Amino acid sequence: MTINEYNICVNTYSDDVYRFLLKQLGNEMEAEDIVQNTFEKLWRNRETVFFDKAKSYLFTVAYRNMIDYTRRQKFVGSNENMPEQRERDFEVQLEQREVLELGLNQLSDIQKTLILLRDYEGYSYEEMAEMTELTISQVKVYLFRGRKKLQQFLKALDKVG
Repeated sequence: MTINEYNICVNTYSDDVYRFLLKQLGNEMEAEDIVQNTFEKLWRNRETVFFDKAKSYLFTVAYRNMIDYTRRQKFVGSNENMPEQRERDFEVQLEQREVLELGLNQLSDIQKTLILLRDYEGYSYEEMAEMTELTISQVKVYLFRGRKKLQQFLKALDKVG
């Protein structure tokens, strides 16, 4: 495409592309920005775009730019309150961790140790039995009783709160 053909495309199709985008977006400034980006892309690719295919090229590029723009807007809009959300999530996690610590402190040392080994560290019953010098059945019983006691503690807290 020559410079003269590019100028003809701008004069011929810019209003059509703008109206298309304005109808889709409903925002004049956004539509103008995308039109400008579309013709900029045509200028950068003028050597590979044929003049007789310029209209379809422009509308394809405009449509894709519009989709990209709306996706970015949705992403930015959904993340505007991210710092506040992260702070609330962190506070909730901190509170939950404190409650769990309180519950774990209600258990006997062996129950607390076994729950931490199994549920936090992921050790098998056999490995825990070997570490604590208990039988596998003793490990299972202490673990069951510890979890029950922790569950009762958390239920009691839930009724209070």
